[in-house]
Amino acid sequence: RQAPATVPMASAIKARPTRGSLPSLSSMLPFAATPMSVPTVSNRSTNRNANTITANSTVLFSMKLKSNLNAVSPSAAKLGRNEPEGSSEAESAMSTDLEQIGTLDGTKLGWGPGTNKDERGRPYGAIQYQEKYGKYNAHYIAPDSQNIYLTFDEGYENGYTEKILDALKEKDAHAVFFVTLPYVKQNTALVQRMIDEGHIVGNHSDKHLSYPDLSLEDARADVLRLHDYMKENFNYEMTLFRFPMGEFCEKDLALLQSMGYKTVFWSFAYRDWEVDKQMGAEAAFQKVTENLHPGEIMLL
Repeated sequence: RQAPATVPMASAIKARPTRGSLPSLSSMLPFAATPMSVPTVSNRSTNRNANTITANSTVLFSMKLKSNLNAVSPSAAKLGRNEPEGSSEAESAMSTDLEQIGTLDGTKLGWGPGTNKDERGRPYGAIQYQEKYGKYNAHYIAPDSQNIYLTFDEGYENGYTEKILDALKEKDAHAVFFVTLPYVKQNTALVQRMIDEGHIVGNHSDKHLSYPDLSLEDARADVLRLHDYMKENFNYEMTLFRFPMGEFCEKDLALLQSMGYKTVFWSFAYRDWEVDKQMGAEAAFQKVTENLHPGEIMLL
């Protein structure tokens, strides 16, 4: 999908006081985690079971966040680049990989976690897909913990990213920003600020196409155009990928894994791309917080 047309969440984040001591960062996933408390909601099966999580609704967006960047950077051989030396070996390895990957299922799948949840508020869809596709370094929901993972999709700039960065800086928090190549070229200062302030910049493709509709070669080339641009212009190595529109197939997951990437989906999305259906900041805050769940990957 493209980036949000309006983002009231920036002011909602900014409105909450800073929390003091927080749980240590989970090292289970290679991207930004936010330790948070889940609010107590009694006798509501669609919400959280607060018996397993400390409740403190007044500090839900008051976060002390650290990022874990211990993921292995994609190697030239995995990415299949033409290197001056040893290029034949790299090309041969990638050719073998593509041949093997081509035998996998190419059926297009559209992602959404659904509305059915377990007793702790975790979407069954995310849990099931995590079990099915986690072997490809795909993440639909994080391991059960008090951590959540803040992610933003940036297909174009609509004037809110600076405010979001301000709010995250004020709360000493970090997030993952998935960007497209046109966004990077048009917003170099914002992208540099993301890097300088400790956020993770993820790959959201060059042209924002549906990957199952592309050949494996074309999909790889689309990934590399942004990957190489970031490396050459920002000296930044991307390691996380989010599929445009959340559309993927098993072949695509295996391709990204073979290139050294981890793919990141989401277990909750605030539907800010529906421009005519937006609510105020407080209502948006309530929408997000009432859907909090352990190990949440939040798309804003």
